[in-house]
Amino acid sequence: MIMNQKLIAQIADRDAVVGIIGLGYVGLPLLIAFARNGFAVRGFDLDAAKIAKLEAGESYIRHITAEDITEFVSGSDRAAVTDDFARSAECDAILICVPTPLTEHRDPDLSYITGTAHRLGPYLRRAQLIVLESTTFPGTTEDELIPILERESGLDAGKDFFVAYSPEREDPNNTKFSTTTIPKVVGGITPESLAAAEALYNAVICETVPVSNCRTAEATKLMENIFRAVNIALVNELKVVFSEMDIDVWEVINAAKTKPFGFMPFYPGPGLGGHCIPIDPFYLTWKAKEFGVTTRFIELAGEVNTSMPDYVVQKMIMALNDHEKALKGSRLLLVGLAYKKNVDDYRESPAFPIWRQLVQCGAEVDYYDPYCDEVQPTREYSQFAGIASRDFDELGTIGYDGAIITTAHDNVDHDALAAMLPLVVDTRNACTPAANIYRG
Repeated sequence: MIMNQKLIAQIADRDAVVGIIGLGYVGLPLLIAFARNGFAVRGFDLDAAKIAKLEAGESYIRHITAEDITEFVSGSDRAAVTDDFARSAECDAILICVPTPLTEHRDPDLSYITGTAHRLGPYLRRAQLIVLESTTFPGTTEDELIPILERESGLDAGKDFFVAYSPEREDPNNTKFSTTTIPKVVGGITPESLAAAEALYNAVICETVPVSNCRTAEATKLMENIFRAVNIALVNELKVVFSEMDIDVWEVINAAKTKPFGFMPFYPGPGLGGHCIPIDPFYLTWKAKEFGVTTRFIELAGEVNTSMPDYVVQKMIMALNDHEKALKGSRLLLVGLAYKKNVDDYRESPAFPIWRQLVQCGAEVDYYDPYCDEVQPTREYSQFAGIASRDFDELGTIGYDGAIITTAHDNVDHDALAAMLPLVVDTRNACTPAANIYRG
């Protein structure tokens, strides 16, 4: 196909303009990666505040520096960020990196993908490459995205423009792997689409892994995260069992992982967080019902993981009881709001359902997180918006009845914190064992 060869040549010569839709934890690192590798870039986002910050050379993601923004985005005449989708016509390749959350009934919410398709469609032109990166169920690219693009543009996918799916594998603040050093799985709707997508990612990513079609690529992402969700559920359940047997699950894991084969360590916690693991399994279980398949194993893992905040609250109730305190009327501290250590991302963080339960039971709750200065509005926990983190230096003077370590950042001295408080429910094995430490 002549269009295919022309686009591949443009990519090789760095003459292709790359557009990124959705400038969050996935899209912004991609934008910087392409800019750093010599491509002209266009970033699109409906959040005017993000656009304003980027244009001012400011970063809103902690592990991305202002210098990165100034050098590769706001400081370059080959880069632009905008909320005007008409400018997507300037792009030769467009990567869609928008959220795919769940509805309140735990069903897939594709509104960000379909909304993007409706905005993009009128400006779609021949020979463009469209790649969906958002995590979703198999069939989304072909059954949901493409029909809207074709209807809005009047063009035929695979004939007039190229379409591929490549699941994001971003791990914020991972010191070993970054956007460009993580292999990229790619599937296209035609061989020409796949070749164009491979050429694009090969220009900035260490390795591409081509698969036979988009559905296979979509399923790959789900398998990766379901694998983690199921194993985390297993170790969370073992934590509950071993706790009743007065066995330290952390000591068991450390001993088991000395086996050089047949075992991979996973670690328990207060529940699941982040934009992938708590959500992705439900995308597959929902889609499987269309084929009359019940994903019992995956759903059971989901039940175990979503029950962990309840378990942590019960641990706090028992710990307070040991100190002749009731949960109602107690003043408590959550240590760590982010969904994992050393990041400022608290999407789907288990700290929120724990916080909500404690408040509903009559406790007064503060939080301390050096990565999260203030709670921004969220869809599910809007009642906490605007609440600011406490300062570490004041934690010992407030008179807390106890604390729950929900996230163990490396830059927090958890032993020093525990020494300030009468009791700590430690869900992350962050503290040295002591009389006032309760494993959660």
